[in-house]
Amino acid sequence: MNSNRFSPSRWLGIVIKEFIQLKRDRLTFAMIVGIPIVQLLLFGFAINTDPRQLPTAIVMADPGPFTRAYVAAMTNSDYFRIVGQVDEQAADRMLDRGDVQFVVTFAPGFNRELVRGHMPTLLVEADATDPLATAGAISVLTRLGSEVFNADLPGARPAAAASAGSAIDLRVHRRYNPEGSTAHNVVPGLLGVILTMTMVLMTGLAMTRERERGTFENLLATPATPLEVMTGKIVPYIAIGLVQVSLILLAARWIFDVPMQGSLGLLYAVVLLFICANLTLGITFSTIARNQLQAMQMTFFFFLPSILLSGFMFPFRGMPEWAQWIGSALPLTHFMVLVRGILLKGNGLALLWGHLWPILAFTVVVLAIGLRKFRRTLD
Repeated sequence: MNSNRFSPSRWLGIVIKEFIQLKRDRLTFAMIVGIPIVQLLLFGFAINTDPRQLPTAIVMADPGPFTRAYVAAMTNSDYFRIVGQVDEQAADRMLDRGDVQFVVTFAPGFNRELVRGHMPTLLVEADATDPLATAGAISVLTRLGSEVFNADLPGARPAAAASAGSAIDLRVHRRYNPEGSTAHNVVPGLLGVILTMTMVLMTGLAMTRERERGTFENLLATPATPLEVMTGKIVPYIAIGLVQVSLILLAARWIFDVPMQGSLGLLYAVVLLFICANLTLGITFSTIARNQLQAMQMTFFFFLPSILLSGFMFPFRGMPEWAQWIGSALPLTHFMVLVRGILLKGNGLALLWGHLWPILAFTVVVLAIGLRKFRRTLD
């Protein structure tokens, strides 16, 4: 019998064998089924490039009927969620912390100027660190003036206002990114995306590689504790991560002209915490996975929601509440706010703490899981 001829029976046996092996590898099978489902759910329900219900603070020096009508129209447009009336100092702090997306200021005499037929100035300050998040809402504001006031002031509008179709002089200040440059938003975000991908993947393969090569037995023969082994494997990759950060920051400053308003030392401290969180997660994956393929699969399964739900590709506030809850559990989401706050806003530690402690808590929890899963004996 010629063994070089194609044999359907041998071919069928190989196919059946592969299906049996795939069935035994439950993690791989779960990834095959899970990743398409996650993509479908995220892109179908969570991703929205036209965010609504953006938090907005009102600075109202003239609480007259026209100002109240305009605020009501903003709420009815569904693009704005009024969080309250504050003074100018509180409004600045809320913008710096990222608590609000807009601050709308009604100057003194706003109602009187409207009644007299003048065009009062309405100041709108927008957090433009993510230009995509503010574009739709700003376009709504430009037409609200005519829709709200023109019907009540048909004979009082000046000719300039009539031709412009609005009774107010709307002035939009795009804070922290006045040119609306996407590079100012994307490049700092890339800092977190690159670190997440490389740090988790490299450390995720570290222990599984040693297990496959047989060198893991040498570690088991030593008196090293699980904490010593895990932290010892993390430290070299911290240096690699800091090198990556330095290269990205140099490119951001000298190639993309991204401003660096805050403290460089504070930025590196935040980066160091974020690197430790990702490295700890990678080591934990390596203690759970039985081979490098499983470690890589778990890395991509974590990376997919991180990049989609962190606000890097799509506006974070445009997502439904359940997606924002998931995104808030991911360290990349908080790191995005931190790095953009330092580079573009010049924020200090007091304004950053609200996003620092979730990364710290994530690191502690993941490290505890990794230590619990660490195997002192080979299976």
